[in-house]
Amino acid sequence: MQDEDRRRYHDLRPDWAESYIRLERAASLIRTYEVQFVPGLLQTPDYARAVLSVVHDDPGEVERRVGLRIRRQALLDAPGGPRLWAVVDEAALRRMIGGRELGRAQLDHLVALAERPNVKVQVAPFHFDGHAAAGGPFTILRFPDRDAPDVVVLEQLSGALYLDKPSDVEQYRRVMDRLCTQVEPLDRTAAILRAIRAEL
Repeated sequence: MQDEDRRRYHDLRPDWAESYIRLERAASLIRTYEVQFVPGLLQTPDYARAVLSVVHDDPGEVERRVGLRIRRQALLDAPGGPRLWAVVDEAALRRMIGGRELGRAQLDHLVALAERPNVKVQVAPFHFDGHAAAGGPFTILRFPDRDAPDVVVLEQLSGALYLDKPSDVEQYRRVMDRLCTQVEPLDRTAAILRAIRAEL
């Protein structure tokens, strides 16, 4: 994100979010598990607007936050940008934030994004009784510099917890690896998304 963008959106980002955006930009691989919403990097503008409107009352602030989210998504188009591997709980895909039409458009967007070589999307369906990441959502950021440790980010209502202790990171990495083998395989993603869309 360029300096002009930093100035434009600075008041919207608390220190913890500023740190996360910097780490996200520097990452070579972003692995995330989400249970309530479609991950921010995969949201359509309308979906992002609906999600942000749940928390923020001021329409002008919502629009600026949508703009910031869309600018963050440019990472996925940037040469040398990070790869994204997202596991999304079926509940997040079926939650009707903003209505059925918006939900269908978001699912279409996910199908298109999942066809990109730098984006992987898997679905954690309802029919799984339990899985390795039952504790909640998290993100693992990996960096191109081998000397830079991976960072686990646990986002909370008013902040985020950043874990870089090797034993903590390894635990979350193992959980993510197990999760990716327990949920639906990558080659089923498009069919699952389309089936959910047809039921909306």
